[in-house]
Amino acid sequence: MRIAVLTGGGDCPGLNAVIRAVVRRAANHRFEVIGLRDGWKGLLEDQTFPLTRASTAGILHRGGTILGTSRINPFKVEGGVERVLENVRRHGIEAVVAIGGEGTLSAAGRLFEHGLPVVGIPKTIDNDLGGTDYTFGFDTAVSIATEAIDRLHSTAESHKRVIVVEVMGRHVGWIATHSGIAGGADVILVPEEPADLDQVAEQLRRRHAGGTSFSIVVVAEGTKIRSRPDEPEHVISSGAVDEAGRVRLGGVGAYVAAEIERRTGFETRVSVLGHIQRGGSPTAHDRVLASRFGVHATDMVAQGEFGRMAALQGNVVTSVPLEEATRTLKRVPAEYFDVARVFFG
Repeated sequence: MRIAVLTGGGDCPGLNAVIRAVVRRAANHRFEVIGLRDGWKGLLEDQTFPLTRASTAGILHRGGTILGTSRINPFKVEGGVERVLENVRRHGIEAVVAIGGEGTLSAAGRLFEHGLPVVGIPKTIDNDLGGTDYTFGFDTAVSIATEAIDRLHSTAESHKRVIVVEVMGRHVGWIATHSGIAGGADVILVPEEPADLDQVAEQLRRRHAGGTSFSIVVVAEGTKIRSRPDEPEHVISSGAVDEAGRVRLGGVGAYVAAEIERRTGFETRVSVLGHIQRGGSPTAHDRVLASRFGVHATDMVAQGEFGRMAALQGNVVTSVPLEEATRTLKRVPAEYFDVARVFFG
């Protein structure tokens, strides 16, 4: 049996660990494995190469993806679906393992409906896919953000400043919430709840009036801002769009910092962590989770469980329909965020 592997969407720590696991498990099933370059683009443009134990040796700890990645969606390319299916037939590919987030796996689910035998593996640092408790890459992103917050604490305290830390999170605030709690942030702002900057300013004034001369504010990049009660909420963007047609976010940290300083008079700085959160080596947790997903997904192929995604539920790796994984984004529950509020101010 010949199977193909692709990685789509943003890069993420742990992708190479999954690829390695698929190749190793495939050998147990006597499968041949080929790699598809740059996500679905590899099938659209017929860019493939063999994946072997030798070619995937030594990649467990490496960040990024040896396959390359893109946000290309076959359904947004004229004749794209037909080209994908034709190249699958021409190469004798009997199954595709698609490693990606909401965009990649949504395309996988639709291609399954067109007859493509596909298995999904959840990848996103945002941890926003349904059907799985956690995605690999999330733990690494949170660890990096937490370390940054720890470091910023010392300079904020030394200079008696407010420091706003902007972390990733387009639609959900999992990274902001986890790193904010772990890093001892005094305010956390997330996309699930529009930011009330008057309330933020009041929380910081109370904190400083109590004798503390510095504060840390963590804000997710997709947090909606309402500057005044009579204004509609909005996100801060650069005005550009990415290859998937999504607005490129950017600037919320600087905006929040400027508003805090204007409203409170406290010297305020901003630190934007950006892509550093998803670069570099994965944590041990993500290496293990990614490896478990890769092994389980390959077993799903062997068992003919197509149209489904490997998922972590509790501490068990199982499978769920791709439709369930991509139907709605998994947002931070209100009761979960209430834990973070205990430490505000």
